[in-house]
Amino acid sequence: MSTRLPALSLAAVPGRRATTLELAADIERRGFSGIYCPSFGDAMGLCLSIAHVTNTIEFGTSIQPIYLQHPAALATSASYLHEIADGRFRLGVGVTHGPVIKRLGVETGRPLSDMREYVETMRSAAEHMGGLPPVVLATLRDKMVGLAVEVGDGAVWANGSLSRMPHSVGLIPDDRRSEGFWIGNMIPTVIDDDIDAARARNRKTLQGYVALPNYRNYWIEAGYEEEMAAVTTALDAGDRDEVLAAMSDRWLDDCTLSGPATRVRDGIEAWFDAGVTSPIVVPSSTSGGQAKAFAELFDAYS
Repeated sequence: MSTRLPALSLAAVPGRRATTLELAADIERRGFSGIYCPSFGDAMGLCLSIAHVTNTIEFGTSIQPIYLQHPAALATSASYLHEIADGRFRLGVGVTHGPVIKRLGVETGRPLSDMREYVETMRSAAEHMGGLPPVVLATLRDKMVGLAVEVGDGAVWANGSLSRMPHSVGLIPDDRRSEGFWIGNMIPTVIDDDIDAARARNRKTLQGYVALPNYRNYWIEAGYEEEMAAVTTALDAGDRDEVLAAMSDRWLDDCTLSGPATRVRDGIEAWFDAGVTSPIVVPSSTSGGQAKAFAELFDAYS
């Protein structure tokens, strides 16, 4: 059986934006299945540049926060990208997290109603602009999955649990999946023969996520009530070391990939098998930054 290549998460790091575009072109040359840009930095700007430096690879925003701009403005940019990329672009939108909303100083309603209204307004605004690209909703728990099925063309998780994914994918009707409903999940990934060192790096990545109540509730539903209770106790005590200690290997290995290249490749295959059409690897390294992490990932698939 031929190896299924995942999509990759790519962010434009300040001071290295031109290098990031060279990396995007390299990702395409190496045959990876997609490039998806997280909310860090200017995801839409990076996608516009990716459209010009690539020719065949699919790409998009993994999560463009809806509270950053008016839906008509985002619809204008997305419609333009959709056309110049010849249908290769996907628009992933999300309600983002509480700390980000607080930092933006915006007033919000309920996530589901805000998202529904935002997508509907985008679609209406784009009617005379050539239409929208496929709209993918950033999701986590069941109600947002249902909304993605209702108003979107796909759903994307960040740090989803492999053991929970068959349940989540099962909420998507077969006819929608057969029509091409896109299913993605961003997976923090560290390749290192020292699995403990790799896990330690992924723990630091997810330390901020376990501080978010919506994520803890999701992981409780996924079967990690004991871990999340311990995390909550450590957070209340302001003990960062105990937060990390509460993040068990069992839980970590269910939502990240850590260890030697063979173990990581097998883990990506497991995500495909769970029904995720596009696993999105978010590479980190125990010994360097984004460039080193991508080099290690490329070596794993060379």
